[in-house]
Amino acid sequence: MNESLKHEQNRNILSPAFDILQVEATHPDCSIIHHLQQQEAQCLERIQLENHSSLILKAAWVREGCWSEWDGVNCWAASPVGETLSVTCPDILPVLKKPKVLIQRNCTENGWTAHSPPYYTACELSSSGIDMEEKKGYFATVKVLYTCGYAASLAALIIAISIFSLFRKLYCTRNFIHIHLFASFVFRGAAVFSKDAVLFADEDVDHCTMSTVNCKAVVVFFQYSVLANFSWLLVEGMYLQTLLIFTFISDKQYFWWYIFIGWGTPMLTILVWIVTRLQYDDIGCWDDYENIYWWIIKAPILFAILVNFFIFLNVIRILVQKIRCPDIGTNYKQQYMRLVKSTLLLIPLFGVHYVVFALFPEHTGVEVRLYFELVLGSYQGFIVALLYCFLNGEVQTEVKRRWRKCRSSMESNVFNLVTQEFTA
Repeated sequence: MNESLKHEQNRNILSPAFDILQVEATHPDCSIIHHLQQQEAQCLERIQLENHSSLILKAAWVREGCWSEWDGVNCWAASPVGETLSVTCPDILPVLKKPKVLIQRNCTENGWTAHSPPYYTACELSSSGIDMEEKKGYFATVKVLYTCGYAASLAALIIAISIFSLFRKLYCTRNFIHIHLFASFVFRGAAVFSKDAVLFADEDVDHCTMSTVNCKAVVVFFQYSVLANFSWLLVEGMYLQTLLIFTFISDKQYFWWYIFIGWGTPMLTILVWIVTRLQYDDIGCWDDYENIYWWIIKAPILFAILVNFFIFLNVIRILVQKIRCPDIGTNYKQQYMRLVKSTLLLIPLFGVHYVVFALFPEHTGVEVRLYFELVLGSYQGFIVALLYCFLNGEVQTEVKRRWRKCRSSMESNVFNLVTQEFTA
């Protein structure tokens, strides 16, 4: 039998495990395939070293033993005739049970014997077909929910940006920061749809081995939008704290610093990540989260989340002090109480709930993690637009004033038209 065909068959033996792993993440988990590719490369390197051994040693192995061999899952080391080697199931597959039985092969004069027992017998699946179908249904529901969430968020955010841009009376530093925050959410939603369309629209395409400019570009855009989103969430927290601490300071002098934090630092981070991936890990579409280079993006996100968390605690402390101050009148206390309520609503806005999952492995609590990060995260933009625009008293007043003006103008035009027809 052809060696490449044997290797492919051994890989196919574990295909149910790969199917379950594809279900246990929103998208197929490429880390396992990349791990097997690395193991294969190491095994082939060992075989090349054996081929370059001395002629005497090489001749002895040809007469008396078996060469090293990659079977698609494990690398079997070179052995003399009569020796038996044993391996276990791959440790990288979390859905495989870890049975005590060993997979053995014997080196004979005719070469390596067949696997005893074969992989499909020794490496039992820890999830049944029924569980797999249930998980497929669950994650299909999650995809529908986050698709609807991002669609609703995009619509609300675009309307909110239009309102803040069209009404000149709403022009101020606070609302300009809101516009940039809205834009970051728009980019994030568009990036999610672009990533799904390019990487996962065609089920026949194995995106784990696909490595094109288009797929890398959408992943880079997605990572930049996520970084910018968390950066502008940080800016909102910093601006809120600045308003409470420095009451009489001009906020315009900090605006360009906010621009740099919101858009500049994510750009610098993503450039470092791109250069690093091109130099050291240019594999696939760069959408794997298991390698060490992922921390180039993850570390700034964690930093922004933690800083926002401490800002949130400090804001609560400042508000409590101002409310308890006897020199502050009732009207001011009511104003601070409204700020307290708004700040409590900003907990999901500041991304504090991400701290719960930030330091855990990617495969820990997958179902709960996906619900929080995808479903709730998809509606985050809608909540932001609701809090900062649609429920904003200034916005409501300006919209009502413009509507009354337009309606009065329409009534006046109708009256003039009727008068002209009557006098004609």
